[in-house]
Order: sequence, then C-alpha cells, then structure tokens
Amino acid sequence: MNLALIIIIVVAIVLAIVGGMNAALNWLLWVALIVAVIAIIAFLLRLVRGGRA
Repeated sequence: MNLALIIIIVVAIVLAIVGGMNAALNWLLWVALIVAVIAIIAFLLRLVRGGRA
C-alpha cells in the first residue's frame, strides 16, 4: 500500500476515536450536572425537614 494512504487511514482512525471520546465526555458532563442538581435538591430537602446528620 502507499505510505500516504496508510498515514491518511491512521489519522482518520485517530480523529474518529477523539471525536467519539469528545461526544462521550460531553454526555457524561450533562449526566454529572443532572446528578449534582439532584444531590443539591436532596440535601436542601433534608436540611429543611430537619433530618439528622
């Protein structure tokens, strides 16, 4: 195979992996934000209701 073709294939694979990881990290960031909001709401509800520590 031509060396330039191999280099193009390797670069395409690396870009696909990085793009997939970027999408996964973006999704995980949203999940973390939602979980953090739920945790804050639960903490505030426990604080208002006077739950024990």
